[in-house]
Amino acid sequence: MPSYTVTVATGTQRFAGTDDYVYLSLEGTAGCSERHLLDKPFYNDFERGAVDSYDVTVEEDLGEIQLIKIEKRKYWYQDDWYLKYVTVKTPMGDYLEFPCYRWITDEKEIVLRDGRAKLPQDDKTQILKQHRRKELETRQKTFRWKEWHPGFPLSIDAHSHSDLPRDIQFDNEKGVDFILNYSLAMENLYVNRFMHMFQSSWSDFADFEKIFVRISNTISEYVMQHWKEDFMFGYQFLNGCNPVLIRRCTEIPKKLPVTTDMVECSLERNLTLEEEVKQGNIFIVDYELLDGVDANKTDPCTIQYLAAPICLLYKNLENKIVPIAIQLGQKPGPDNPIFFPSDDTYDWLLAKIWVRSSDFHIHQTVTHLLRTHLISEVFSIAMFRQLPAVHPLFKLLVPHTRFTIAINTKAREQLICECGLFDKANATGGGGHVQMVQKAMNDLTYSSLCFPEEIKAKGMDSKEDIPYYYYRDDGIKVWEAIKSFAEDVIHIYYESDEVVCEDVELQAFIKDIYVYGMRGVKTSGFPKMIRTREKLAEYLTVIIFTTSAQHAAVNFGQYDWCSWIPNAPPTMRHPPPTEKGTVTIKQIVESLPDRGRSCWHLGAVWALSQFQDNELFLGMYPDEHFVEKPVKEAMAKFRKNLDEIVNAITERNKNKKLPYYYLSPDRIPNSVAV
Repeated sequence: MPSYTVTVATGTQRFAGTDDYVYLSLEGTAGCSERHLLDKPFYNDFERGAVDSYDVTVEEDLGEIQLIKIEKRKYWYQDDWYLKYVTVKTPMGDYLEFPCYRWITDEKEIVLRDGRAKLPQDDKTQILKQHRRKELETRQKTFRWKEWHPGFPLSIDAHSHSDLPRDIQFDNEKGVDFILNYSLAMENLYVNRFMHMFQSSWSDFADFEKIFVRISNTISEYVMQHWKEDFMFGYQFLNGCNPVLIRRCTEIPKKLPVTTDMVECSLERNLTLEEEVKQGNIFIVDYELLDGVDANKTDPCTIQYLAAPICLLYKNLENKIVPIAIQLGQKPGPDNPIFFPSDDTYDWLLAKIWVRSSDFHIHQTVTHLLRTHLISEVFSIAMFRQLPAVHPLFKLLVPHTRFTIAINTKAREQLICECGLFDKANATGGGGHVQMVQKAMNDLTYSSLCFPEEIKAKGMDSKEDIPYYYYRDDGIKVWEAIKSFAEDVIHIYYESDEVVCEDVELQAFIKDIYVYGMRGVKTSGFPKMIRTREKLAEYLTVIIFTTSAQHAAVNFGQYDWCSWIPNAPPTMRHPPPTEKGTVTIKQIVESLPDRGRSCWHLGAVWALSQFQDNELFLGMYPDEHFVEKPVKEAMAKFRKNLDEIVNAITERNKNKKLPYYYLSPDRIPNSVAV
């Protein structure tokens, strides 16, 4: 009688093994096997990390194996099991791989197809078409869209992390408990003694060092030493943790009535301001989005303030970007003065601090939350709803969705919810952050997520004109590597543009993102369908780059750039100055966050800057969803390209006082998971 050798691999996560009854049956083109008992309780099979083999004997040859069914029946108590994969050796000596990489919970069963990726039009038999359809029907019932706030991209329909499907939950929920992590961070940073000291001001700038963890030769220490300098202020717009706002100024806006006479002492080329603009030497950062946003009112004992400044910057003869004018409100007038480097030292310093505080708010809520976390969740939900596990694009994208829905659900549960941790220290807490996301949705366009296109649209693409913009340089290299990888995979499965058009699952995926993620807004520029391989490659690059590189660029530098509180104040306790010549050091310190808010802020930026345990970085794909040789060769080529980028960045950073490494592929996690 024909005999099949079945090998079953259990995951290495905590509690991945099971003591339950496990059954297997095979379904082929010529028939089905009976249900075979593989494991009984206390047989010590299917333990964590185990690879177990069994002989399954059948009465007649089953033909080509199309599906395998795994059933788990409870023995005593709920015992979830993480199944990595199953391999089957046929009587003819052929090996078939059936990837799973899923949890089997309760008394459930799963049906697996072999690992060869197939488009919907590739399936010819009714049994495979039915399996594909059933999987998506089940997923669409499980992964439901929900509006968290009006105007937001839709998110997952789950109130808490425990409500999520087991497959997308964190392995260890405690590891992503924001309250616990922030508290532990403050304890590890030795600042927990200050954490309840709200309304208690620091005495001077040096006093902030009481909560500053001095780590020698690090960016955070360099920031602490040089934060007052105009060079450091300007440098952060290029290579800090929010390097996405600066743009080349093509015309001085009417709402910022700056003249040559006002900034003449800052201009080094003996040109008028208008001539400097024409030569491309003037840059601008406008925080208009913050205009009209309500400041945090959750603590009646502390009035908090926001500003919507406009900052004009200049590229000097050393090719350094430095500030030359700052207006702290959007409407010019006598009570909204324009500040210059030639003003009194404390006037100019306070103006820069206000810009840094505004930059922090835009970074946290728009650059980080909306444009990486929330949009990545949209990609993730649409993928689970519309792409079955056998689809090549599911196999390509699933590593880049790891834990994204889980971290966002946890954030909505503890961090950005009403009375959440965000309210404790941030001036945009208490609802301001919600208003900001709603306003920022107008600027969340498809083209703005295409990295090279967005850089060019801001006039920041010339390496000759702006030589020290490492975020741009490294980002374009990583973008091109990802795009090349996406193109290689696409050309394996899509022979022509016509095949792209005929892929109904792909088109449903694209439509889900447009309709639910972007709320069907035409001006977003998100496509409703994709008709060419070229456009598909770009779209997949947008997804992978956003969920990996873009998030890394704006997330993991938060401790470096924001741990020195005066450089990134999460709140201000006095309103912006309305006249010049009155600012004192005492006023500045009393404007900055109190001791309690400083500590919560420090704990937050520390916790958010840490990689996950067992982090998987860009190009690391230990779960072998793909089994075909051409795709594995494409992965190897991708890793080689990424290694070359790592080497180039490492070489450039040698002996730099301010190395830029956030877009080094060995520091870019595959997905948004923190």
